[in-house]
Amino acid sequence: MAANALALQQFADIDEAEIETRIRAAREKLGERVVILGHHYQREEVFRHADISGDSLKLSRYAAQSKAEYIVFCGVHFMAEVADILSRPEQISILPDLAAGCSMADMANLAKVERAWRELNEVLGDADQAITPVTYINSAADLKAFCGRHGGIVCTSSNAKQVLNWSFAQREKVLFFPDQHLGRNTGYGMGIPLDEMVTWDFTQPMGGLTAEQIKQAKIILWKGFCSVHQMFQPQHIDAFRAKYPEGKVISHPECSFEVCQKSDYVGSTEYIVRTITAAESGSRWLVGTELNLVNRLAERFKAEGKHVHFMSPTICMCSTMFRINPQHLLWVLENLVEGKVVNQIKVPPEEARYARITLERMLEVSP
Repeated sequence: MAANALALQQFADIDEAEIETRIRAAREKLGERVVILGHHYQREEVFRHADISGDSLKLSRYAAQSKAEYIVFCGVHFMAEVADILSRPEQISILPDLAAGCSMADMANLAKVERAWRELNEVLGDADQAITPVTYINSAADLKAFCGRHGGIVCTSSNAKQVLNWSFAQREKVLFFPDQHLGRNTGYGMGIPLDEMVTWDFTQPMGGLTAEQIKQAKIILWKGFCSVHQMFQPQHIDAFRAKYPEGKVISHPECSFEVCQKSDYVGSTEYIVRTITAAESGSRWLVGTELNLVNRLAERFKAEGKHVHFMSPTICMCSTMFRINPQHLLWVLENLVEGKVVNQIKVPPEEARYARITLERMLEVSP
């Protein structure tokens, strides 16, 4: 972390134009030795330097196929871990700012999940025969490895339905963590009644559930959430529809059940981008996802007469991803030019081995 602070101090007084010029110069010197991956939620002044942009699934696929020596991930910590796990041993995964984490991922750690597994084992007998553990890609590598050791899998918001279908083909129940909303919205869309999806409160013994509730449940949802997507409320949609009756609402499945039920379309960031791209000129959209992506879409389609609105009246962005700025990116690249690697993300070999199993399963079942 001290090195990150030094990076900011070193570049604090350099104006934006020079930062931009030096990033491009460093990129040119490194050539094909480096690839920069940028998540849709990344701030624009960093996002513009990405060679490949997309959601977690798209970027995971690219990390598995990349031939670059260095993979610089302008996202958050778990994304850089995935790049390290899926890339070849000689490739190096780098996160420009080590403080770029994910509050949702922090809601489920290995100790809490292992305790839940033991408690589920007490109720169901052999949990490994009764439950498929599914972790959202927004989780630490050790949780992906946990799923690998227990016959589980990873999902993203793009492939959650396919992953759940695979999971139910293995065992009767699913433990879904860390995001309850993605699990609930996907399960309901597959026809699973709400009363067969229970919420596991990791702060309570037995998740705050009775043995009967656990036995009757089809999906056990971890009580986690995205701090950005929980800001969106049904009344935001009601106000938009009152003002623009012809408008359409599109939301990310990390939003609450109530918001998704009121939306015309629900899907991943890639789905949101594709849907608005294909929309008619003059159409109006209320979008329930992170602010940087919504602003980018609004600017991109302004010339086509499309109107793109951010759902919440309160500004809310992925604050941890926002930690990555052009200064950090420049610091990483100029060090690579000098032959130095900073902020490498390296998953321990045994952990990576089991995590890779779950990620490869995910890629196999994904459309």
